[in-house]
Amino acid sequence: MGIPLTADGLGSVRHPTADFFVCDVFGSALKDDLASMEHPLFSLSTRPDRRILSYEHNGTEITVTPSVKGRATIHDKDILIFCTSQLMAALNAGRAISRTLHLTAHDLLVATNRDTSGDSYARLREAFERLAGTRITTNLATGGVEVTSGFGLIDSWEIVRRSRGGRMVSVTVTLSEWLFRAVCAKSVLTLSRDYFRLRKPLERRIYELARKHCGRQSAWRVSVATLHKKSGSAAPLRVFRAALRRMITDAHLPDYEMSEIPGDTMQFERRAAVVERGPDTPVLSPDALQAAKALAPGHDVYALEADWLGWWAQSGRKRLSAPDKAFLGWVKSRIKG
Repeated sequence: MGIPLTADGLGSVRHPTADFFVCDVFGSALKDDLASMEHPLFSLSTRPDRRILSYEHNGTEITVTPSVKGRATIHDKDILIFCTSQLMAALNAGRAISRTLHLTAHDLLVATNRDTSGDSYARLREAFERLAGTRITTNLATGGVEVTSGFGLIDSWEIVRRSRGGRMVSVTVTLSEWLFRAVCAKSVLTLSRDYFRLRKPLERRIYELARKHCGRQSAWRVSVATLHKKSGSAAPLRVFRAALRRMITDAHLPDYEMSEIPGDTMQFERRAAVVERGPDTPVLSPDALQAAKALAPGHDVYALEADWLGWWAQSGRKRLSAPDKAFLGWVKSRIKG
């Protein structure tokens, strides 16, 4: 069953009264151990994808081998986002963490904006099977350790209890050592809550790339050819380009404005960064940004600053006598989610 659309073109919020957590996303760039946001590990296909993916970019080599169930999809990745978010919340609270998590299936479905029908539990089981069956061989590193052997996206999973009606009630998941190292190194970025409302696999993948690469920059420019390669799309370049143009028209990407510029190039700009500066625009001190790092370890404080400025502008651009204090108070409330 598809996600119902709302007026903004995104999928509806299925559980509007739920106490959603702020989702932290692992990624892995070559130097900062941010891999699944940087490289196309997940299939964008809505049908079983049994092709072996071989990818090389700037010295990083990746081979992704699916099982007979097919390669793990970008929607299957929701499980890893949920697990990573739980581990990061525990880590930031000073609690001990391990690769094995005990999850409530209902909470996982609600947090990732899925319905909780019987079919959804069945699809969740299929996602676990694809995640466990997909094997990766790569020379990229997480947590400062280079991985040269093959590994799965998760090591194992188990349904530990079923209700009388046959639904999955709780599961145990053991993450790969590779992913766990990324979490321990706090190599994560924060996703917009609207990520789970993006319906199309390519929209999710393009958002990931924009989130990963914009960083401290006000804009990220990338050739369509490079974007095609990094996205992992199996569509011909001309079809991919047409899909990007539809995305520009639809304007569904959370946080980012997407545009086409000369030279067969796409540009991504943070919406929050488009705040027009004036004499009343708050200016944060270096001490405030340093304090924000301590309050929100693992978060990109420059992205937080941009989000705060966007919130400030939308709230009426009130003159602030103590911008540092206001910013840090906002960060505290944001982290509590």
